[in-house]
Amino acid sequence: MELSESVLKGLQTLADPNVFDLKSFTTFTEVAFDSLDSSRGESVLGHPELRHIDQTTLKHCHTAATTFILEGVKQNADKSTISSCLEDVRFQNERVDTFYNSFQFIYLFMLLSTDTCPPHITDAEWRLEYCIKNSHVHKVNQPSYLISLNTERAGASSEINFSCTMDQLQDLVGKMKDAAKSLERATQS
Repeated sequence: MELSESVLKGLQTLADPNVFDLKSFTTFTEVAFDSLDSSRGESVLGHPELRHIDQTTLKHCHTAATTFILEGVKQNADKSTISSCLEDVRFQNERVDTFYNSFQFIYLFMLLSTDTCPPHITDAEWRLEYCIKNSHVHKVNQPSYLISLNTERAGASSEINFSCTMDQLQDLVGKMKDAAKSLERATQS
């Protein structure tokens, strides 16, 4: 993997037992990997077991570790690739194993959370709004449409709201008609 000089320096600092003892390293690794899961999102900076480490060093190492993790996932890196990269920046075998075990977990999590199915529009509502003046007391005299799309993905419903001009709405309707025609042609073939 090609990594920037900054990422390599951050990983070297993370590998240094004088900066991160094994307990701090393990905690840092867990929190860094957890931060990639937005539902858990605990910060490395506020963690009580990492308070003895300089905050700037923590930020730099967290950025480097996160970049390395995401680059590894992007390139579908295997254990030998991860291990050789980490050993190049002086990670000890025990730290490589700890890091790789967490990497496997987050890699699997990212694969499972990748959703290739877009949300389905179940309902649409619209309202015409006519703006006479704006907040600067200038005359505008323009209509706009407030659109509300109710969507559903994997049983969970959500609402998408936006506003658009007449031209934008006509463009949207035209694109949706084109998409419907393309879908109809694809199903007939």
